[in-house]
Parts: sequence; structure tokens; C-alpha cells
Amino acid sequence: MITKNSTKKRSIGKFAFALFAFAASVSLANAESVIPQKLGVDYAKARVAQFNADDNELYKGDFPNAVAEKFLLENIPFFDCPDAEIKDVYYFRWWTFRKHLKFYPETGWIITEFMPKVSWGGKYNAIVCPAALQLREARWLRDPKYASQYQDYWCFKDKQGARVYSSWLATSALDIYATDGDLEALKKRYPALKANFRAWEKSNFHSKIGLFQQIDGKDGMELSASGQLNMGWRGYRATIQSYMTSECYSLSKIAAMIGEKSDAEFFAKKADALKTALNEKLWDASKKFYMVRPLNGTARDFSPHRELHGYTPWYFNLAPREYAEAWKQVLDERGFKAPFGLTSLERRSPLFQLNYVGHECQWNGPVWPLSTSITLSGMANFLRAGGQDVLSKSDFYDALSTFAKAHHLVREDGKRVFWIDENIHPFTGDWISRTVIKKWLKDGAVGGASIPERGKDYNHSFFAELVIRDIVGVMPDGSRKVVIDPLAPDSWKFFAVDGVRVLNRSLSVLWDADGSRYGRGRGFAVFVDGREVARADKPQKLEITLE
Repeated sequence: MITKNSTKKRSIGKFAFALFAFAASVSLANAESVIPQKLGVDYAKARVAQFNADDNELYKGDFPNAVAEKFLLENIPFFDCPDAEIKDVYYFRWWTFRKHLKFYPETGWIITEFMPKVSWGGKYNAIVCPAALQLREARWLRDPKYASQYQDYWCFKDKQGARVYSSWLATSALDIYATDGDLEALKKRYPALKANFRAWEKSNFHSKIGLFQQIDGKDGMELSASGQLNMGWRGYRATIQSYMTSECYSLSKIAAMIGEKSDAEFFAKKADALKTALNEKLWDASKKFYMVRPLNGTARDFSPHRELHGYTPWYFNLAPREYAEAWKQVLDERGFKAPFGLTSLERRSPLFQLNYVGHECQWNGPVWPLSTSITLSGMANFLRAGGQDVLSKSDFYDALSTFAKAHHLVREDGKRVFWIDENIHPFTGDWISRTVIKKWLKDGAVGGASIPERGKDYNHSFFAELVIRDIVGVMPDGSRKVVIDPLAPDSWKFFAVDGVRVLNRSLSVLWDADGSRYGRGRGFAVFVDGREVARADKPQKLEITLE
């Protein structure tokens, strides 16, 4: 018989156990830590306290601000570098990310895009458009259940919702596998991932031309320049073509790992054909860029406007080396380069606009964090591939630094606070959608787009991924071998990422030019569970094996 007193005692016991478990997890993280506490745990605590103090917590997930410190200390790798802006935004983006974690008994953990409920988010407010980016971020959390269960949500719980917007779920499954190494989970998901591709193929593939087509809005890119050529315009886009090409390569890899040899061969051949079509039919040699083609056009018909999503093939390592000249546009102010980020449309286009009227989410000029994430990740892949003289590591750092600096808002009281929202004015740093919606509310507008602070803490991009995988260079693939290939600027005298979960091991990477920052000696070193496994004089590409 359970009495009220016994229930109360059990609750106290659970609470005490939770505190013990938390203390144990933090203690374990500290035991494995290779950087001083003041640069890891203490710094993270200070940032959380700052973010909490500056926050008007209008909407709450399952981990509200009151437990933000506990969640972050339990789950995130610590990061240190000389650039305070990048370092603080790294912690800020984890602080906002945990807000979007929501548990439902019937679905498990999901990751939302918007904090408030939006009509297009379905029953659970889950939207597939940014899911692949959210999963790439979530895979770095120490607890693998958040990424794993959200991947399963799209595989098994909402198969129709998985195709409302363009996405790349099979590739996401491999991203998650890279850190958790769960082959059984891949095997379980494989039939659903294969069926998802087949459904895309049935609805969006034109076999005669060998290309996938999509509406710009269904790529999550409403009112784009190419889309404005005709209302409701469908086109052959490097976005959907790249996604589906990568899906086939990913399905082939998964099939090979789980013993489905014929499937592995089939999807590899299909991927090669789609990649050829992408590079032959969506590359405009005159513009030296991947361009959109109209659905009813000929092979010579292209949209005349370069758009930032033209860098998508590099995110998936699909572009040939000879297309390197496309990257000149991220350095050109007539192209995409602007003070607050990379514009969604080249500035030389006559359709380039920064509107505060009409639709609040326009992709014809503003900076969008989603495209910024994909472009910077593609830039990192491009740099690692070598064989070019267009970009350097300093260009990547400049773009990432600009992205970090855009994460701010000047409040009505004049205080500058960390912020992430929807789209950014490239010359002023204003959050355009937020300004538009606030005006609608002031003018008495009604409707789903008029939710107060709809875009606050917007979860439509990644940032920690760019730090862990690209700046520090932690690149696992699910095997026992992990490549470390940093893109940190040569001018940095130190940097570290501490406590990255890879195959249930704690991996740390640090660079300390003179040994004074971390007290672990001079040089570039890799640690596993607190034990040094590799060292070099300077940051360079290393390969380690997790025993």
C-alpha cells in the first residue's frame, strides 16, 4: 500500500537521487576535463547566468531557464578560444537550443523550430525544414537520446510531415551514427528512410531530365528571386537535387553496413546519376554558379539571379573542384558579402530587396541563419578538399565571426543582449521579421504570423556544429577512427573543445602555443577520457583510434 507519506518520501528520494546523479555527471565531466575549471564549468555557469538575467522567458520548453545551467553542464562540450564573440555565441546557442527540447510520451523527444505554437507546426509543433540541421547540432549533446528520438519521430511518427518541406533524413541518420555508433538504430530506420526517398522520387523527380524539382517555399525559402519569376513557381533547384543525391549516397552506405548489398549498389548508381545531373544541368557556366532552372524551360534556361542556396552542393561534397570560382561571391560585396552576414540573394541582382512590407519571411536579400549554416559548412568542406586558391581559413573565420556578431539585439531600454531570430537586415543587423510582426501587433493585425516574439530563440540553424566540427575539427564517422582537422585561424594561440561525446567516450582537443593556457604542455593535443592519445607541435590533421 502506497500512502501519501510514502509517496512524499519517494519523491524526496527521487529528488535526492537526481541531485546525486547530476553531481556525479558533473564530477565525471570534470574528472575527464583537460582544461581548468575556470575556463570550462565556471565560464559556462557565468554565461548561463548572464543569458537568464537578460531573458524575458515568454515561452518554456521542458528545460526552462531555472534548470538551464544543470542541463548545459550535463550535456554540452566546453569551448574556449581567443574570440570572445564566437565563444559566447557558442554557449548562447546551446542555451537557446535546450529551450526547444520537448518530450511527449507518444513521440519521445522532439526539437522545435519556434518556441510558441505555430499553425504549420502540426500537433507537436515539429517542422521538418530545419530538422537535419537541428539533428547535426543535437548529436554533440552527451545524452544521445535527444537526437536519436527526434530522428525516429520523422522516421516512424510523422512520415507525411517529413515531406512537407525539403529535408535529408538518411544523411541525418548517418550524422547521428557518427557520434553514437548505433548500428542497430540505423538498421531499424533503414526501411523508413528508403520509403521516404521513394516518396520524394515519386512526387518530385522528373526522370526524363534526371532532376528533382521543388517550390521555393517548400525549400523553406519563400519569395526568393527565382521564385518571383512566376507565382507558385516550381523549379529544378540545387537544394532538392543535392539533398536527394546525398540521400542516395547515404542509403547506399547504410545498406552496405547492414548487409543489403543489392540496395547498396542500386543507390550508389542512382546517386552517381543524380550527381552528374546536378553538375551538368544546374551549373551555369556563364555565371559560374549553381542556378535554378524553370520547370518548363530548356537546358539553357536559368534564373538570372545567384542565390546563396547555390552553395548547397558543397555542404554534401558533391561539387567538382573546377567549380571553385563560385566561392568568389562570398568575398564580393556585389555578391553576398555584407556587414551582418551573407545575403540570400546577390546584391547586384535587380530583385535584391529588404522589405518591411508584405510577407515577413522573404528570401530576396535578407541574411538567413539557415542558409548561413549550410554555406559555412560547405565552405569548410571546400577548404578541406584543397586544390584551390579562392578561399583561405581566414575567410572562413571572417564569415563565422560575422555570423556570431549578428547574434545580438538592442532592447527598447538600450541594452545590447544576445539574440537569435528569423532574418537579418544585412546592413543594420535588425531582425526584419520581428520588426514587421511587432508593427502588425501594434496596428492590431491578427493571425498566426502575429504571435508576440514569434522568432525569439529561433532554432532554424546551427552554430555549435561549426565550432566543434569545423573550427576545432572533430570529424567522427561512426567507426573507431576519428579525424581531427581544425580550421581555426593560424593567429590563435590557443583553443579547446572539452568533453565531446563520441561513441560514449569523452574526447577533448586543445591547442596551447606556450602551454600556459591549459597547463597540459605546449602544442596541439587530443585526449580521450582525460588521457592523451595524440600530440603535434601545431594544429594539423590527425587521426586517432578509440580503443
